[in-house]
Amino acid sequence: MTEPPYQRIVADLRRRIAAGELRPGDRVPSTRQIAIRWGVALATATKALATLRTEGLVRAEPRVGTVVAEPRPAPPAPAAPVVERELTRDRIVRVAIEIADAEGLDALSMRGIAARLGGATMSTYRHVAGKDELIVLMADAAFGEEQPAGPGAAGWRERVETGVRTLWALHRRHPWLAHLSPLTRPLPLPGLLAHSEQILAALTHAGLDPVTGFDVQILLYSYVQGLAVNIEREAHAQAATGLSDEEWMRRQDPAMGAIAATGQFPVFARLLETFATDGFDLDLDRIFELGLRLMLDGLPVSDMVIE
Repeated sequence: MTEPPYQRIVADLRRRIAAGELRPGDRVPSTRQIAIRWGVALATATKALATLRTEGLVRAEPRVGTVVAEPRPAPPAPAAPVVERELTRDRIVRVAIEIADAEGLDALSMRGIAARLGGATMSTYRHVAGKDELIVLMADAAFGEEQPAGPGAAGWRERVETGVRTLWALHRRHPWLAHLSPLTRPLPLPGLLAHSEQILAALTHAGLDPVTGFDVQILLYSYVQGLAVNIEREAHAQAATGLSDEEWMRRQDPAMGAIAATGQFPVFARLLETFATDGFDLDLDRIFELGLRLMLDGLPVSDMVIE
């Protein structure tokens, strides 16, 4: 009988871990890399990583990916099958969020989730209709992890800042949230609407009419979403190239220097000289705070508004 493709992948990675080629803490290939390297489907790659997790050889590291686990004192006992009564929608959603946090939405599959839970793929469909419904449930749960602050005695601006910073923190924690859907096709998410309600209430208190307030709320959300997209893109770029952002930038130095030397971009050339001396750290959190301040400073709010 021909060995299933996922078992060949598991055997190869298991051998590399045993031989010390992959050490504890080292990243193992992502599902996408496995799919390309072994010429298999993403579902097969997901099953291979799930098998290694069950064996205790690898673990998911949020915003990093799958890494080699610390060796255990004794070989782990085979995982006992999960009794069907223990398989709940909440557990499915929780495991799905863990997978998406570590490897992105592309790595998500009902088969992979079932493997993580020790159950059959079809058993997950008794609780969730499919991947589309699952992603909606995941997003609602993720947005619900932080409760909006009550109105309290804070002024409108502080309430808006608190609401937007909370959304930024959630997107930082779960980068896949930035890839859910376009603004023109909003999902019915009570967890997200609770944060929007806080921001809209504060903007209304600031004196903005309903249309302007809603437009500003959309602008603020899209600002968070637009910055957060870069978090997962960087993770994917590191997985694909094996280079950190700093290593990648160092490789671009000759090309950037050549462009600056043409004299066509004097401001850019002066920036490169400054960065060469003082350095530059592209800090998304710093940029987020700068953009939030500039947007709120520009709101058409009456001077007569009472905080």
